Amino acid sequence: MNLNLILFAVLFSICIIIFILHLVAKERVNIKYAIVWLLMFIIIIIFTLIPGCLAFFTNLLGFQTPSNMVLTIMIAVLVIINITNTVINSDQDKKIRLLVQEVSILKNKIK
Repeated sequence: MNLNLILFAVLFSICIIIFILHLVAKERVNIKYAIVWLLMFIIIIIFTLIPGCLAFFTNLLGFQTPSNMVLTIMIAVLVIINITNTVINSDQDKKIRLLVQEVSILKNKIK
């Protein structure tokens, strides 16, 4: 792999990790959701710095090229994150609806 590409991938991943940690520090992202993103970018750094590792897993999983494997794994991770966020949003929607109903009942009792 080209040295410029390696440097770009590592620096980009480090910047994203720093940004995620910043969001966690500012309490804009919960740590349990940030861990998935952190692990993904740490794995990218490992695969970038140890190219033989990526080739080994590519052959092990039966992909023709490493880029196909990386793209497939990234899409799978994003689908899992999206499903998880959908479940969380649905649960929060139910809780908000229940809270609005309870507040309305309390307002009627006060009047």
